[in-house]
Amino acid sequence: MKKIKDIIKAMEDFAPIRLKEDFDNVGLMVGNKDNEVKKILLSLDCTLEVIEEAKEKGANLIITHHPLLFIKPKSITTDTLVGKKIIELIKNDISLYSSHTNLDSASGGLNETIVNILGYDSKELIEVNKNARNSNEGLGRIIRLDKKIKLETLINEVKEKLNIDNLKVVKASEEVQNIAVINGSGSSFFDIAHRKGADCIITGDTTYHFASDYKEMGVSIIDTGHFLSEWLVFLQVINKIKNQFEDVEVIISEHSKDPYTFA
Repeated sequence: MKKIKDIIKAMEDFAPIRLKEDFDNVGLMVGNKDNEVKKILLSLDCTLEVIEEAKEKGANLIITHHPLLFIKPKSITTDTLVGKKIIELIKNDISLYSSHTNLDSASGGLNETIVNILGYDSKELIEVNKNARNSNEGLGRIIRLDKKIKLETLINEVKEKLNIDNLKVVKASEEVQNIAVINGSGSSFFDIAHRKGADCIITGDTTYHFASDYKEMGVSIIDTGHFLSEWLVFLQVINKIKNQFEDVEVIISEHSKDPYTFA
């Protein structure tokens, strides 16, 4: 029988903690690494609904992309949402493991995988990870096409490949050739992507002022939304790792959903 520490080893062989960004917090958030694993539940976020789902389905390990704990809590009580979640996990002996920016940066991780899902291949990083094991570990990718394509064509490709019905577009020009791809919230990489010659950026969570400024600078933006830039990609990356889990059942959360809806 696999123990939680065995699952952690498989996750960290693929995406070592040292690959995380300085602001990030990854690894075992809650639980006992010596517990045996009954069933693993995959979710982008650890919500109360996801915890309840783990209880109902007999999963005693939740693996998420987004960490439950970014900063050290001052207290753990039911007066806060984070406190409620931690208490509920502990009460039900459910462990929580998160692999975030280290899983983004890793070779074969989210940043590389989303490019592949979109039908492209690129080893040109926007930012090389300072603790990289090889030249293919870092955040973001630049896709350089041999010739320009219509922005509308790229928009339709993104919608089809990521299974998206609606997205936001900043249209600076009708055609694009050098495309930056950054899953999640990529605004902090816009400047370096622009300096590398990107004329289009695919990411999520773009704010108004970034959209306005970069449109003036001639950069189109395809904003898929944060969740939709990562959920499908996260599942594909975990699928590369889970053969290391051997006989442990891995299930996908039915409650891992985008908090946004379109009215």
